[in-house]
Amino acid sequence: MVVALGILAITDLVVGVSNDAVNFLNSAIGSKAISFRTIMIVASVGIAFGAMSSSGMMEVARKGIFNPGEFVFEEIMFIFMAVMITDILLLDFFNTLGMPTSTTVSIVFELLGASVAISLIKIADTQGGFSDLATYINTDKAAEIIFGILLSVFIAFTIGALVQFVSRALISFKFQNKSKWVESIFGGLAITAIVYFILVKGLKSAALFDGAISEFVATQPLAFLAGNFAFWTILSFIVASFLRWNIYRIVIGFGTFALAMAFAGNDLVNFIGVPIAALQSYQDWQASGITATEFNMRGLASAVQTPTMLLLLSGAVMVITLWFSSKAKGVVKTSVDLARQDEGDERFQPNYLSRQIVKFSIVAFENVSKIVPPSLQSKLDKQFVLPQTYVPKSKTQELPAFDLVRASVNLMVASVLISIATSMKLPLSTTYVTFMVAMGTSLADRAWGAESAVYRVAGVLNVIGGWFFTALSAFTAAAIIAYLLFIGKFVSLVIMLMLAAVILLRNYISHNKKTKEIKAEDSLRRAESSSIQGVIEESATNIANVVKRSNRIYSNCIRGLSKHDLDFLKKNKKQSNKLSSEIDGLRNDTFYFIKNLDEAHVGASNFYINVMDLLTDMSQSLEYIGKVSYNHVNNNHKKLKYNQIKELKEIDNYLEKIFNSTEKAFVDRSFEQIGDVLQSKNEINEMVSQKINRQVSRTRTEESSPKNTTLYFSLLLESRDLITSMMELLELYYAEHDSSVKPATIPKK
Repeated sequence: MVVALGILAITDLVVGVSNDAVNFLNSAIGSKAISFRTIMIVASVGIAFGAMSSSGMMEVARKGIFNPGEFVFEEIMFIFMAVMITDILLLDFFNTLGMPTSTTVSIVFELLGASVAISLIKIADTQGGFSDLATYINTDKAAEIIFGILLSVFIAFTIGALVQFVSRALISFKFQNKSKWVESIFGGLAITAIVYFILVKGLKSAALFDGAISEFVATQPLAFLAGNFAFWTILSFIVASFLRWNIYRIVIGFGTFALAMAFAGNDLVNFIGVPIAALQSYQDWQASGITATEFNMRGLASAVQTPTMLLLLSGAVMVITLWFSSKAKGVVKTSVDLARQDEGDERFQPNYLSRQIVKFSIVAFENVSKIVPPSLQSKLDKQFVLPQTYVPKSKTQELPAFDLVRASVNLMVASVLISIATSMKLPLSTTYVTFMVAMGTSLADRAWGAESAVYRVAGVLNVIGGWFFTALSAFTAAAIIAYLLFIGKFVSLVIMLMLAAVILLRNYISHNKKTKEIKAEDSLRRAESSSIQGVIEESATNIANVVKRSNRIYSNCIRGLSKHDLDFLKKNKKQSNKLSSEIDGLRNDTFYFIKNLDEAHVGASNFYINVMDLLTDMSQSLEYIGKVSYNHVNNNHKKLKYNQIKELKEIDNYLEKIFNSTEKAFVDRSFEQIGDVLQSKNEINEMVSQKINRQVSRTRTEESSPKNTTLYFSLLLESRDLITSMMELLELYYAEHDSSVKPATIPKK
C-alpha cells in the first residue's frame, strides 16, 4: 500500500497541476501580457518557491477531517488508499473534459467520505448509533470548510464584478492614454495586494523572513499596507515615467508568480499530503512492533515536518507537468473562453436556466438604468466603449481575450480575498475564488453581451454544477472504495489499482484521439483570405474535405443498414453530426470573413455565403440520413429487404464515383474536371427517381412494413437532396472560377 500510494502521489501531482494551473495562468495567458514562454518560466519559479515553503501544510490530511486517535493503522491505510484512488480518477475526469474544479474540495470530501465509511463499519461492530459518528469525524471543522468554500463563490464573483466596474469606469478601455499617475496608483494598489498575499498566504509557513517582520505584518496590517502602497506607487511612477515600462504587465507577471507560489505552497497538501501521512504512519507502526489491527494512530495528530527532498521532488513533477500537459491547456482554455471580451467559439449550449437568468438580468438592468441620471449613464457608457482596433477582422487574429486592466484586477482581487480569508483562518478554494473573480470581472466589463450572454452563463452554471458533482462524487466514491478495501483487503486493492490504471489509460487514449481529430487533415478551416482568388482557393480545400467525409458517411450508413449494426450506425451518426457542427462554425464566421475582405473583393462575400449555404444543405441531408437509419435499427424495426439494400448500394457506388472525382478535382485544383462531374447530374437523378418508382410499386403489391417504407423513401429523397445540393455547389464554383480566370487568359491583340 505504501509503495502504491507513492506511485499514486506522483500521478495525483500530474492530474492536480493540470487542473489547478488555471488558477495562476488564466489572467496572463488570456491578456497576452507577456509571451507564453515567459509566463511558464515565471509560473515555474513560483511553483518551485511554493513547494519549498509548503512544509507544515499537511495537517488537513492528518487530522483536519477525522480524529486519528479513533482509528488503527489498517483502517487509516484503507482511508488513505481510497482517497488517493478517488482523487486521481476524479481530477483526471475533469481534466479530460477541460473543466476546472477544486482540488481542495475533492480532497476534503474524499477524506470525509472514506473516514465516514470506516467509522460506520466500526460503529456497526460496536452496536453503536449514528450519533457516535461525531466521535470519529471532526464535524465542526468539516462544516466550517464546506461553508467557507461555498461562501467564497458568491463573494468572489460579487467583489470581482464591483472592483472591475469601478476600475473600468475610472480607467476605461483606453488605459494607454491615461496619465502616468493613474497607472502608478493602480500599480501601487495591485502590487501591495499581491505582496500582502505572498506574505500572508504564500509564505506563511516558511521561515524565510525574520520573526519581527512576520509579527509586524500580523499585528499592524494597516501600517504595513499603507507603507507598501506609498512605496510601490512612487516606484511605479518612476518606472513608468523614466524606464517606460508597462506597470500593468509587471502586475500581471508578479501576480502570476504569487498565485503559482501560493498554489504550490498550500495546494501541495491536496496531492502529497495523504501519501506522506501514510508513509509516516507506516514508519510509526513498523517501529511499534504492534499488529496493524491494534496499533492506534493517535500519533498522527501531532505536527510533523515534511522532508525537504520530497518537497523538491514534488515541485519538479509539478513544473514538468505544467510545461507538457495538454490537458492543463484545455482547462485554461475553458476559463479564458468564458471570460473573452469578443465573440468567440462558444463551447457551452444555452439551457433553460441560463436563458431565464439573462432575461431577468436584462429586466433588472433596464429598471436600474431608469434610476441613474442620463448624463451619468452616458459618461459610464463612454468608458465601456471598446476601441475600434479591438474588434477583430478575423477569428484567426491572435487578439487577447481581455485587456491588461482586467487581467490585473483578476490577480489583485483574488490575492486580496485569499489573503483576507487566510488571515482570518477561513477555509476556501483558490480555484473557486480565481474562477469566480474572472467571471465577475467579465460581467462587469460587459463581455457577456447580447451575442454571448446565454452561452457564457450556461458555461458558468456548468462549471459550478461540476463543483457540486465533485463534492458529491468524491464523498460517495471514496466511501465505496474504502468499504470495498475493508471487505476485500489485498484482493480489492489489486482490483482497484488495476481498474484505476485502465480508466486512466482509456481517458488518455480518448483525449489523444480527440486532439488528433481536431488537428485532422480533413477538418474544415476558416477562410482567412481577403481576395476572391484566395477565397476560391481556401473554399476548394474545404469542399474537398466535405466531399471526402460525405462519401465516407453515406457509404457507412448504407453498410450499417445492410448489416443492421447499431454501434456502427451510432458512430456514423456522430461523424455526420460533427461535420454539420463544423460547417455551422464556418457559417458563424461570416461576420469576420466579410470584415476581412479587401474593398476591391467585397463581391466574394456573396460567393462565400452561397458556398456555406450549399455545404449546410449537404450536411443536413447527411445528418438526417444518419439519424433515421440509427433510429430505425435502435427501435428494432425490420431489416430492409434484399432488393432495397441492393438498390441503395447501387446509388452508393455511383455516388462514390462522383464523390471521388469531385474530391480529386478540388484537391488537384483541376477545375475543368468539375464540368465532367456535372455531366452525370441527370443520370444520377434519373437513377434515384427509378428507385422511388420501384418502391411505390412494391408498396402497392408486396411491401408489408410501413416503417421500412418510410425509411427507404426518406433515404432516397434525402439522397436526391444531397445530390442536388452538391451539383449546385459544383455549378456555382465552376461558374465563379471560370469568371475569375477569364480576364487573365484573354490573349492580347
